[in-house]
Amino acid sequence: MEKYLGESIPKLGFGLMRLPRDGDRIDVPQVAEMADLFLESGFRYFDSSWAYPGSEEAFREAVASRHPRESYLFATKCPVWMAKDRAEARDMLNVSLERSGAGYFDFYLLHNLGENRTRYFDDYDIWSLALEQKERGLIRHLGFSFHDKASVLDGILNEHPEVEFVQLQINYADWENSAVESRKCYETARRHGKSVVVMEPVKGGLLANLPRDAADILKSVRPDMSIPSWGIRFAASLDGIVTVLSGMSSLEQMRDNISYMKSFEPLGPAELEALEKVRTILAGLRSIPCTSCRYCMEVCPQEIPVPNILEALNINDMYGDPATARRRYSVAIMGRHSASDCLKCGRCEEACPQHIKIRAHLERAAGELA
Repeated sequence: MEKYLGESIPKLGFGLMRLPRDGDRIDVPQVAEMADLFLESGFRYFDSSWAYPGSEEAFREAVASRHPRESYLFATKCPVWMAKDRAEARDMLNVSLERSGAGYFDFYLLHNLGENRTRYFDDYDIWSLALEQKERGLIRHLGFSFHDKASVLDGILNEHPEVEFVQLQINYADWENSAVESRKCYETARRHGKSVVVMEPVKGGLLANLPRDAADILKSVRPDMSIPSWGIRFAASLDGIVTVLSGMSSLEQMRDNISYMKSFEPLGPAELEALEKVRTILAGLRSIPCTSCRYCMEVCPQEIPVPNILEALNINDMYGDPATARRRYSVAIMGRHSASDCLKCGRCEEACPQHIKIRAHLERAAGELA
């Protein structure tokens, strides 16, 4: 465990975006069991957002109401580009305080800067508001999460040196990806002297289910390690990392992550070489880089289950399994609008942090999977 921003923080964080569900509701009893194990194992950092439906409330019930405030660190985010007006945008912090029951935020982030989203934080003067709340003691550490190119990140950090940390998408598959610029963004943040919180280390679960030839490479080097562990351990091996967020959805996933992160050791040369081979394999595959953040569904007037449909396409493209892909597609659209119901309004693509051409993929799904 190292000290970052004055805090002793283990390198595994509990991301609350993909919590387990019981039907349409978050399974709070299971979340509580997961959180108890997480805290008992020496971990502390929980990450949520105003934009994750039910997440902050689940945190209040599972953690804030059951554990001493000093036993955990709580981070949440304000996606003011989702607000209907300036008043709602500037009230997001207060809403998150009420929902979470945390009392104050150890880490508070301006959510998903980049592209045309950054202007909302400027227009609503959220930067000054956040600093005011920090002076009041409601925010201990101020930062932002980011999805865009390294040159854009450099510009934001030049304009706002007051931020203490940046949350970045970092995983071994995207490390040299020209669309994500994972390595370049990391190096830019470090050049500005900022600590880094890692998100999407397993790329929304895509790196938990590798093609067989890629998985075999990793298993040949470390048969004792799960496939998802490689993504988390890769990110945690970098310098200047506050913590690596894992969006855990079950107690089983929590136990697996704790098993290798409780006594974390950075990756060695043989492991890094294996990951380079896997990266080469993945780069040659046709795949859609959806991380199931569901921002697209928040703005879709048809409420089309875009992440589930893209997952079905990936099964077809990466594993050559059209039968399973069609079954997944059928389940995804059951009782909902299908891919062919897309109005092509483009709102989903404006909200997508991965810059996915969603409309084109929905058109393809309607032709190949329906």
